[in-house]
Amino acid sequence: MSLLAARRPAGTGSVQERAADRRRGRTGYWLILPGFVFMLLFFVLPVFSLLATSLYTKPPGADIGQFAPALEFGNYVVVLQNYWPELLRSFAFALVATAAALLIGYPMAYLVAVRLRGRKLLQGILLVLIIAPFFTSFILRTQAWKQILADEGPVVQVLRALSLLPQDGRLTATAFAVVCGLTYNFLPFMTLPIYANLERLDTRLIEAGSDLYAGGFTTFRTVTLPLSMPGVLAGTLLTFIPASGDYVNAALLGNNQDTTMIGQVIDSRFFRVVDYPGAAALSFILMLAILVLVTLYVRRFGTKDLV
Repeated sequence: MSLLAARRPAGTGSVQERAADRRRGRTGYWLILPGFVFMLLFFVLPVFSLLATSLYTKPPGADIGQFAPALEFGNYVVVLQNYWPELLRSFAFALVATAAALLIGYPMAYLVAVRLRGRKLLQGILLVLIIAPFFTSFILRTQAWKQILADEGPVVQVLRALSLLPQDGRLTATAFAVVCGLTYNFLPFMTLPIYANLERLDTRLIEAGSDLYAGGFTTFRTVTLPLSMPGVLAGTLLTFIPASGDYVNAALLGNNQDTTMIGQVIDSRFFRVVDYPGAAALSFILMLAILVLVTLYVRRFGTKDLV
């Protein structure tokens, strides 16, 4: 392109150039069309269907599972009155599991990404070990924890021998067991984003902290941790969101009134009680609650790129 053409004001190009620009614009729209259609079919429409189902009502004399379209907003009031403890318990379990996964996953990610930088073989082995749980079924991993924490298992026997657990005490069917299962199953979702962030960290910044006579903890608090916050934010979201709606861990490791999570209630209302509006209302409440909590969390602790 000549210097004169480069200086030509916008809108004064040739007909061919304007036609080429329009074609490029249409190409961009065609490229995003498959993703847009996918989101429309498998996210937007199901959400509206869920909202519509949550407002259904059961006509007088109707058989089990028969509901009619309506605007019965009272369904939300009923399920909140009946199941608010399970909803709060789900968020509490998810919060504790997220915090535990962060305390375990951050040192693991730091070791692999920073301390072992340059030792590719050892890094690869440890990364494989981190993602190894994904090689087996989610249910099988949870069932394995049920065996580990069983009354006749080694963990309980050792705790009883050390008088850290009463002789008639147990770990299964407790909140501790459910949180352990949640932490273990979602630990890779916490570790991998932090590792990916720390792996791109410029270690010269850490060395600069040492050159400025900062101790190891001070350097970590003022340099490493702030620079790794995008990974921490992503990891906490990827852990907290699925953990809040999980029901497998609560069903296999808890399975009593004190450990019931909202996912179990939704499963029961849908498949056993056949209360489709109630199950849909609970699902919609859970989705909105997670959306509000995540928005507040990102605005409070997120970076400008993630807000």
